[in-house]
Amino acid sequence: MIVGWNQEEMNNVFNISLLPGDGIGKEISVEALKILEWFSENTDLKINVKEELVGGISVDEYDSPLTNDTLKNISHSDAILLGAVGGPKWESLDFKKRPERGLLKIRKELDLFANFRPAIVFDALAESSTLKTEIIKNLDILIIRELTSGIYFGEPRGIEQIDEENKRGFNTLAYTTEEVKRIAKVGFETAKARSKKICSVDKANVLESTELWREVVTEVSKDYPDVELSHMYVDNASMQLVRNPKQFDVIVTTNMFGDILSDCASMLTGSLGMLPSASIGTKTENKCNAMYEPVHGSAPDIAGKGIANPLAMILSVAMMFKYSFLKPEYFDLINKVVNKILNDGYRTKDICMEKNKLISTQDMGDLVVEELNNEKI
Repeated sequence: MIVGWNQEEMNNVFNISLLPGDGIGKEISVEALKILEWFSENTDLKINVKEELVGGISVDEYDSPLTNDTLKNISHSDAILLGAVGGPKWESLDFKKRPERGLLKIRKELDLFANFRPAIVFDALAESSTLKTEIIKNLDILIIRELTSGIYFGEPRGIEQIDEENKRGFNTLAYTTEEVKRIAKVGFETAKARSKKICSVDKANVLESTELWREVVTEVSKDYPDVELSHMYVDNASMQLVRNPKQFDVIVTTNMFGDILSDCASMLTGSLGMLPSASIGTKTENKCNAMYEPVHGSAPDIAGKGIANPLAMILSVAMMFKYSFLKPEYFDLINKVVNKILNDGYRTKDICMEKNKLISTQDMGDLVVEELNNEKI
């Protein structure tokens, strides 16, 4: 018990594991910390943050992209906030030591099976998209990606020598009934709270694993008669996302298809730098059940230049408030503040047009804090 705090205050104490990672992850994490500190000082939340190493920086320090000690520490936090991992420096390493393996291990070991990737177009950024404004204005899509199974984790996998001149690379795309059922339920529950419409994306015409996917999703749909279910092949879905994206509301799909489609959807919004995500698992008393991270990568080509967009990271903090801390009002507050900043014309380089006011990574974080100070809590 923390001396001086009553039980109600104790219920609002949250311990966050911050994993800045590599590249621009360090810079955007600094800006996220500003937001967390503001909420800890100005609201009923009491937030404690502890930094840990993951990715390339962990390889450099410990010869491992994720140590057992780090995994143990973050598993007991209330939520994990991750920047980004990877970069050319570590691409030649053995597969098991590459930075991305640390990220995948967190997802798998903590069973963070449901990945929420929203693609929301802020009014002020409608012109930043490569698509016509009328196509993407007011867009609000949520892609729910299965995250701990499928081809990224299937066995057997590897590269084998066939003869002196030839090798064979192979991966396994596999799903069980239970793995599909639980992500489908998340999709239907989410759709039920939105527009009651869900599209399941697969490749059931050629891949048996996703033939099973379609079969199980269809079976689960019987428990949700008020939710409209449609099915779509992934190649058509990718085309439809750029042809008529507003036909979708919630999309539920496999690990690899979700990875590809969510990056495709990100460009509808104008920049990867604007997209947050949440990876959520089954709630337990002993393990963290959610990790929040921007969709973009470590962008080593711009690291250290102060031009990275921290808004996806800050919006990931907003998702943390909504899903882990059950404070949807703070989720709404951050989104309101970001919307105002964009409406006022402030932009980092990735979303800046000629008529806008170009600012740095640090300036954007400072602006968010400044606007939060102007709001009544």
